[in-house]
Amino acid sequence: MHSSRKYQILSNPGLGASLLSLSLLLDFPIHAQPTPEDWFESGRQAIQENLSLRHQTATSRARNIILFVGDGMGISTVTAARILEGQLRGESGEENELFFETFPNVALSKTYSTNFQVADSAGTMTAMATGVKTLSGVISVNDRVVRGDCGSQHGNELMTFLERAEMGGLSTGVVSTARLTHATPAANYAHSVDRNFESDADAIGMADAGNCADIARQLVEFGASGTAGNGLEVALGGGRSNFLATTQADPEYSVSGARLDGRDLPREWLQSHSNSAYVWNKSQFDRIEPARTEHLLGLFEPSHMQYEADRDDDSPSEPSLSEMTAKAIEILSKNASGFYLNVEAGRIDHAHHGINPQRALLDTIALSDAVRTAVAMVDLSETLIVVTADHSHVFTIAGYPERGNPILGKTAVDGQALLAADGLPYTTLGYINGPARGFSGTGERRRDLSATDTTSVDFQADVLVPLASETHGGEDVAIYAIGAGSDLIRGVMEQHEIFHVLMQASELDQP
Repeated sequence: MHSSRKYQILSNPGLGASLLSLSLLLDFPIHAQPTPEDWFESGRQAIQENLSLRHQTATSRARNIILFVGDGMGISTVTAARILEGQLRGESGEENELFFETFPNVALSKTYSTNFQVADSAGTMTAMATGVKTLSGVISVNDRVVRGDCGSQHGNELMTFLERAEMGGLSTGVVSTARLTHATPAANYAHSVDRNFESDADAIGMADAGNCADIARQLVEFGASGTAGNGLEVALGGGRSNFLATTQADPEYSVSGARLDGRDLPREWLQSHSNSAYVWNKSQFDRIEPARTEHLLGLFEPSHMQYEADRDDDSPSEPSLSEMTAKAIEILSKNASGFYLNVEAGRIDHAHHGINPQRALLDTIALSDAVRTAVAMVDLSETLIVVTADHSHVFTIAGYPERGNPILGKTAVDGQALLAADGLPYTTLGYINGPARGFSGTGERRRDLSATDTTSVDFQADVLVPLASETHGGEDVAIYAIGAGSDLIRGVMEQHEIFHVLMQASELDQP
């Protein structure tokens, strides 16, 4: 169906990730050093490939939309994860490509909010979900509200793409490794003047909070009024505590729920939907039969789900991002009218805030795997897949390491660690700010990493500016797109334009 060799490789789920390497595309051995002629020819082939794909899917309607968001997945994160994935296969890594990097349409997204140069996930995801830039810290409401003042919310709610999809007869779903009530997934189905209003217990300090529903309640009540379809078909992620009352014991840990109103929201989910299911661990999740399930709620942790690096150590275990994506697509695909699915790799962001590069990169690779899973399951002639980030982090790759140097290691040439002006080694990966792990004692001298295993999964990188937590970055992030309508992703885009791409591609605004 497609003439491009690279595209054929993308479309074959049976091929390993190594087949996506530049070396395969150029027909020279994986470990061979490309010649100048190889580099020249690879560039020529790439442009010819782009020409063959140009406008290929620009005019077809996207019956299905999948929006992947790597929370905090800036370009430096993508680069480092690309190298790490290649090195985990025994390659030098630099020539590797994450699966979504092979998509034919790539653009840049400007991530500022209406009140901050460097934004948060609430304002940035709201832009993508509603087509309107807004304040940082608020969920799918416009910037006429006052954060934390419930009275200012009414009349300022913004209709989301997910709501429009439900009204248009599509099935909808949200999947996240963070809490389902966290900013990115919540912006699809909820409206709140404060992103932290995740359960009714979070109302303390909010003005007039009793007149606004908390985010967990909004997920379960979504569609109940009939104004937004029949509610979410799939909701998979963390955040169990926000759905359980304080009188309920968590099924996995020695903790109780957070809700003060006494409501058991998973039970209400089951009561409000026919052929519905609620699961909280992987064995239950694996037993779900998509053909017999119309509405699936999965809450796998009281708070966020495990990092990919730690998931196998968790008991009872929880599904991977790829497994949740696959189950969601299986359920949503039953609707002949199509579906909208938002998948978030939420813990990339949390690892960066904790200056923990390896966990951030492994979760980025897990997102790439989930995208590969999705592509293998859909028909791209009628499906638009967009992969992007809500914002970046102050995460750097620097120091002149030689090619193939371990990306998680100390900066080295010919196996010898390079030394800074203070006579101490340093890592290739670092952060501009964050918890002050880079200094010892009085802060006048950096810690000595000579005997430190910087490739340990728990290693925290050095920082320049000491803060309680590492911050987001304000530079543009990348957008990658493939499938029906993907030609609309191009150039330097305002972040809220992503919503309008989804609208145009799906034709939801047309009769």
